[in-house]
Amino acid sequence: MSDFSTSLAGFAAGPIETTLQTRIVTSLSVLDWLAVGRAGQDEPVSTVVRDLVLGEEGASQAHLFGGGAAPTRGAALVNGTVSHALDYDDTHFAHIGHPSVAVLPAALALSEWDDRILVDFLEAALVGMEVSIRVGLWLGRDHYQAGFHQTATAGAFGAAVAAGRLLEFDADQMHSVLGLTATRAAGLKAQFGTMGKPYNAGLAAAAGVEAALLISKGFEPNSGALEGPFGFGATHKGEANAEAALEGLGDEWLFESVSHKFHACCHGLHAALEAARDLDIAEPEVAEIKIKTHPRWMSVCNQMNPTTGLGSKFSYRTVIAMQALGYDTALPGSYSEKNCADSRLISLRDRISVEADETLTETQAHLTLLRRDGARREAKHDLLAPMSLSEREDRVRGKVAKLIGADEADAIWSMLRTGGRARDLAKRLEG
Repeated sequence: MSDFSTSLAGFAAGPIETTLQTRIVTSLSVLDWLAVGRAGQDEPVSTVVRDLVLGEEGASQAHLFGGGAAPTRGAALVNGTVSHALDYDDTHFAHIGHPSVAVLPAALALSEWDDRILVDFLEAALVGMEVSIRVGLWLGRDHYQAGFHQTATAGAFGAAVAAGRLLEFDADQMHSVLGLTATRAAGLKAQFGTMGKPYNAGLAAAAGVEAALLISKGFEPNSGALEGPFGFGATHKGEANAEAALEGLGDEWLFESVSHKFHACCHGLHAALEAARDLDIAEPEVAEIKIKTHPRWMSVCNQMNPTTGLGSKFSYRTVIAMQALGYDTALPGSYSEKNCADSRLISLRDRISVEADETLTETQAHLTLLRRDGARREAKHDLLAPMSLSEREDRVRGKVAKLIGADEADAIWSMLRTGGRARDLAKRLEG
């Protein structure tokens, strides 16, 4: 075994210590994941993948977003895809990946099938999401820049570890499931902007379940396939820095710094939207707005004059104009062809400019507002800036209430905080 694989396997199979903050952030991510999955259950990609799985024969072991039940692997595929359909789920910027959509579908499917309590599900999910981040750090930015989708690749290892923990794997079995997942983890950035992007998340969740179930039945892979010659890292532009990726493992939960989305658009726009929120921009006051952002986002989410709802989710000028006009950027329905054609929005959008600033990080944005009365105001926001636990809870629960209703949001949150059985949470996927 290599040091990296040994450390990951030992951590994944061993006892863990968590803080109240870690547990609450994990529960908030589950709540957030379930809500965005419910909100996206009727998207075209959701319908296509769900119909595929429901059309196959097999035991009804786990519930699906949108209704029905399927074997665990199929349920993970559907629920991973559906929960990423709106691209409204959490992000971890350490490796630019979405931990929840890959790991939670695998963990919940197996927890429901094995009739586990919610505490077991939450613990397995936390360990799996932490491993996905650590693997993502180990793979490094070269892996992402080469065209691999970290949600799908690093996420598959997290899903496998979460599944293995629920199946009570020891360290050797955890090492084996990492090795087997190395031959199944896949996903390309070439799918961005198509149904293939959310499908990547479903593939990761399903691969993790499949690999864990095979190891539980005695399957013997090359356990060292994560690293070494012809291993996953070597063949996928990875293996950036094992020492940095393992730093604090078991003592520090990197997952705690996960970033939840509070606007239903590309995460690259969120720092600007938060800065605009700090400025409390309102359209009648605006003479001009200047946005500065990291150069990376200029080719990702800087559509100048989008005419479709999807296009508006990737447009600085449009979303800032929407916010100033009072459109609720937390609601997916706000991003529409009709709103793009709003003459007030078009007029305001033409007073907004965007420029690259290499002094800013990928999680920062700087806004300058020139008011009609000549006053000048500025605000800068960093998505990695510490957020108090109470503020995070308020904002996640507020978002969820908008997506699935306040009563349902409160009921699910109570379930997550007080305990119960995973199958009862899984039933909530149906809506």
